[in-house]
Amino acid sequence: MPAADPSGLTARLRLPFLAPQDLVWLLFFSALALASPFHDVPSVVSIVALALFQLAEPRIARFGTERGRLLSITVKLLLCWLVIGYTAAINSSYYPILMLPVVSAATTTGPLATTIFTGLACVAYVSFLGFLDWTALNRYLVIWEELLLRIIFLPLVGYLTFQLAKASRAEAQRYQAVARELAEANRHLQEAEDAVRRSGRLAALGQLTAGLAHELRNPLGTIRASAEVLAKQLPPDNELAREMAAYIASDVDRANSLIGRFLEFARPLVLHRAPVELHGLLDRVVQEFGRMTPAPAVTVYKNYDPAVRPVDLDAEWMERVVLNLLLNAAQASPAGAVVTLRTRQVSGTETEIAVIDRGSGVAPEHRESIFNPFFTTKKEGVGLGLAIVAKIVDEHGGRLEFDSEPGRGSVFRLLLPAGAGA
Repeated sequence: MPAADPSGLTARLRLPFLAPQDLVWLLFFSALALASPFHDVPSVVSIVALALFQLAEPRIARFGTERGRLLSITVKLLLCWLVIGYTAAINSSYYPILMLPVVSAATTTGPLATTIFTGLACVAYVSFLGFLDWTALNRYLVIWEELLLRIIFLPLVGYLTFQLAKASRAEAQRYQAVARELAEANRHLQEAEDAVRRSGRLAALGQLTAGLAHELRNPLGTIRASAEVLAKQLPPDNELAREMAAYIASDVDRANSLIGRFLEFARPLVLHRAPVELHGLLDRVVQEFGRMTPAPAVTVYKNYDPAVRPVDLDAEWMERVVLNLLLNAAQASPAGAVVTLRTRQVSGTETEIAVIDRGSGVAPEHRESIFNPFFTTKKEGVGLGLAIVAKIVDEHGGRLEFDSEPGRGSVFRLLLPAGAGA
């Protein structure tokens, strides 16, 4: 069994393939080694060590963190100092290699760290003056003007590289912001397309429903009247016929009730808008919900935002919307569960009412259909509840959105235009 790696460094190493930039670095450091007039072991080892570190750095995840980048630049600075030190020190032709940690700092850190590492690079090069024999300077090829020029170029390279990297980062951030805006616009466009398709389906089905309802009500009325006349004409001892007549009347009443719901869905809504205090409306809905759901029912937890302002709406229709959503949440939740009723002032233009449950959720294959008329997964449902809810919300100029995960619950968000208090 292999020994454990407490640092996790081995696990963070990427696959050792060569990227195009790796080939560039290999060619660069190979040229440095071949062009060196020094072929002693220390100079070659220092160049090879710098090359290996430069190739390994992108493959070590730890160097991708803020502290890791600082450590990486420090190691490069030390290795560059060794390369120059082993190749003639102050007179080394390898002095431009100090630009490597300076450029690394300028492209991966902020202005302070860039300034610090640029200063350290200058100090590292000047430090070689401490190794000179000041009593025999004629043995060295020290030209003070040349030394000053070499030092000046390091801050210049650091500054220019930092400005270029800064502009590149700003441009990248701008493109990312544009990409986010496009993604958001695409999402809104998709929602608008879904709403248009849903409205088209609602309009077509509404017209069809209205026509069928009117055509069905007349024969149903005749059937019920006939059943009543039949019941009156039957002899008292014919219990079976009387029971059948009662069944006919009962089923006709049920069909008429269903037709009434169809007509309610089909006919245009007449809204009576007025500024409504939202939390008072929701409290009334919760009371009605409690009367409609016998124990053991779900518990409604109120999470109201005090910043919510009055909204212009039809209180009666909106109570029906929220009540329908609460009933759906209760039916999807186990007995004794908690359903959250939340309000939130989303912005100056929208107010949110959310109904949150931790029930069975909506299956992925049903997500596109739950607002369609006559779609239902309930054994005794007719599939008009959410369709009517969506229609009422649309008439108010609002939006009905939902998020759901099977087995973990659903969140239905009702977004209404802010009204009176805006």
